[in-house]
Amino acid sequence: MNDHEILLLNLDKIHTTKMGIDRIKKNLGLDTQDVVEWCKDKIRLPSSAIAKQGKNYYVTTDDCVITVNFHSYTIITAHKTKGK
Repeated sequence: MNDHEILLLNLDKIHTTKMGIDRIKKNLGLDTQDVVEWCKDKIRLPSSAIAKQGKNYYVTTDDCVITVNFHSYTIITAHKTKGK
């Protein structure tokens, strides 16, 4: 099973902290109440590229990169890709 499949099979485990919510909203300029669901929707996109590097998954989609911890499935941060 590849990294993409593993992360998609564990979407129900993905979460973040209060600080994570604030950081993601600020970094991406989001105006949504459910940041975790927003990130999950991005991860589900067929065009999303998922790569595991060290202890994290990096999900590149649309104009952002979402960082998810490999072990705990915690969304660490998300940021806009350069030039977007």
